Amino acid sequence: MTPPPGTDATPAAAGVEFVERALRGIGCEYPSHVALLLERDTDLAPPRELTPAFYGCFDWHSAVHGHWCIVRGERLGLPAALSARARTALGRSFEHDRLAREAAYIGAPERAGFERPYGLAWLLQLATELREWGTPRAFGWHDALRPLETLALDRLLSWLPKLRWPIRTGEHSQTAFALGLALDHARARPDPAAAQQITTRAVEFYGGDRAAPIAYEPSGHDFLSPALGEADLMRRVLEPGAFSGWLGRFLPGLGDPASRTWLTPVAATDRSDGKLAHLDGLNLSRAWMLDGVAAALEPGDARRRFLLERARDHERVGVAAALDTRHYAGTHWLGSFAVYALTGRGLPGTRGWRAPEPSG
Repeated sequence: MTPPPGTDATPAAAGVEFVERALRGIGCEYPSHVALLLERDTDLAPPRELTPAFYGCFDWHSAVHGHWCIVRGERLGLPAALSARARTALGRSFEHDRLAREAAYIGAPERAGFERPYGLAWLLQLATELREWGTPRAFGWHDALRPLETLALDRLLSWLPKLRWPIRTGEHSQTAFALGLALDHARARPDPAAAQQITTRAVEFYGGDRAAPIAYEPSGHDFLSPALGEADLMRRVLEPGAFSGWLGRFLPGLGDPASRTWLTPVAATDRSDGKLAHLDGLNLSRAWMLDGVAAALEPGDARRRFLLERARDHERVGVAAALDTRHYAGTHWLGSFAVYALTGRGLPGTRGWRAPEPSG
């Protein structure tokens, strides 16, 4: 496949492109994929009426992390003209009335499973970004988002005690990825009780896991790695020494031929197909998860270098794919994943765009 134009862009330049794309996407109502339970005639309406804040970008969760992408980019610095457009668009989406109507619709009892856990976790990530930004404008937007934030957290925390086993898929229902975002939110808020509940459940779900079946990855529609998603959660949960031992049991032989085969960037065979295009996102989520796992290991740990090398390989391939503008199946969401990876979101102490790597 011929590489798309612009794949040599610096992280910051690529980030501007991804924010620009997200800005266009959040106001693009159609095409739209709406998944809902109909109880009455009035439950069926155009997306902009059902969820008046998050209705673009093809589906609700993509609209949410599209807004996150714009907030993240604006927080780290955008060109003046793009910044002005971003603030105007965000101000419109974060109007109190729009978000109140959205919370009322989503909060209906029959929608208890709405976007659970993936979309709810991204909503918490959006709230975290606004809170950490810390400007008066961001505080105002966060205040408008607060009812929806509270609903999302309550929905996740009421669900967790009922979930007997983790969900180990490579798509939206994966438990580990959502719990990682939710835990970051609880700690940033801070909400010690929520953080403790998530931590306890993560250990119950994953603490005893051994010898992850890496030969089974990836599945054909994956955009998240089940094994790396779990490891990226557990590095948030366990102390460094305990995590190092857990990782040795869960992913023994990191750096051996089997793990190198597993951690080889993948290629989407048809980027016009929404499910097959997931594999481009897998490269990006693998990159940030590998970074996260490596960050929890001691500098002299031999596994650390291997993980970071694999992360950079996946990031290069993933960003190049995300810069391909030919197919809406990927362009409506891949930019958010690229920005998450390129800015080190979720890593301790990381701020700003990743420094460009030397050529050659």
